[in-house]
Amino acid sequence: MALSSSNLFTRLLLQNAAPACTSIVRHLSTTRHLLHQAQQQQSAGTAEVGRLNHVAIAVPDLAKAAERYRAVLGAKVSAPQPVPEHGVTVVFVELPNTKIELLHPLGPKSPIQKFLDRNPAGGIHHVCLEVADVTRSMAALTPNGVRVLDPQPRIGAHGNPVVFLHPKDNDGVLMELEEVGSKQSTRSRAAELVDGICNGGVV
Repeated sequence: MALSSSNLFTRLLLQNAAPACTSIVRHLSTTRHLLHQAQQQQSAGTAEVGRLNHVAIAVPDLAKAAERYRAVLGAKVSAPQPVPEHGVTVVFVELPNTKIELLHPLGPKSPIQKFLDRNPAGGIHHVCLEVADVTRSMAALTPNGVRVLDPQPRIGAHGNPVVFLHPKDNDGVLMELEEVGSKQSTRSRAAELVDGICNGGVV
């Protein structure tokens, strides 16, 4: 029996409808997944970084480096400060708008020693940015694909909570986030000032 033109059109439409519908469903599913990811990132917020707190430089000779910043560059330089929990001895170099931290190994398992083994002349070890709440900043990083090296913040050389971010997620740069402005940070800063005055250094 011959099909009318209308019946033929209907059959052809039905034959081609399934692949078209499948394509549409896949497209909608992909779009929904991308929207879900975007909503997750938006709800996570941002780390809300502030000013550059310091640039940390690993040095093979701490006394020599400190003297160069003091005598040659004319900067204010603190007395050496051991930080055993991080395996470093630190000298703070005060600049008008930020700080430089000179890092030297302390103890046989110091991460700075490993850095100097790879870079005998020394070099930039990490950069530090300030945040108001380091825990909240951490919560915003993971959904955005930035790994945190420690599951919980640690107390840094300034006595404030800090966390380090994986360099592979930050263009090859080891980045530190330091919490400033909290009550704990304020107490830590006051302790630094007292310690600096008592030891004749500058903090």
